[in-house]
Amino acid sequence: MALKRSEIRIVQARAERMLGEAGIVLTAEERAGIEVAGFGLDDLEEQGLELITYINTDRYCAKDLILFPRQTCPEHLHPPVGGDPGKMETFRCRTGQVFLYLDSLPDGPENSAEDIQAVIPERSRHYYTVFREVVLNPGEQYTIAPGTKHWFQAGPQGAVVSEFSSTSRDEFDIFTDPNIVRMPLIDEDE
Repeated sequence: MALKRSEIRIVQARAERMLGEAGIVLTAEERAGIEVAGFGLDDLEEQGLELITYINTDRYCAKDLILFPRQTCPEHLHPPVGGDPGKMETFRCRTGQVFLYLDSLPDGPENSAEDIQAVIPERSRHYYTVFREVVLNPGEQYTIAPGTKHWFQAGPQGAVVSEFSSTSRDEFDIFTDPNIVRMPLIDEDE
């Protein structure tokens, strides 16, 4: 389902406020470029992500991810593309709390859906399959290896997360939920 341009502007303003509360200042161009990813699921508050990409070259990428309270970025992985093994990314929590779930964790226990701190979106519950949990608080970070299936959710206060990674090719991301559209259409209602 397409997001309306008017809805996107409201969400962009909310994301900008959260960045400002984190002490992150954006230029006018960056404010206009805040991406609102609804994943075509028509429930942005529960499953969605707001992000601003500062740079994305053939060598590296820097972004800030904004998650509203309990908002979830759906389960996915970054596959190899051409000769690239896939995106390696480091998440550094700036504000709030982030619950990150992975299919592999060197020293972590294998959890079940009932053992985790996140609240799995009920409508898409069967598309969340990995539960090795990493909890990130402000100042903490975690690096996700290429090809690692993962998903993440903000705690009850929402979160701002800085992402440092190799080249980002989001259009190639593989989502567990086949209904997801990573680059959805926008309904130009303004």
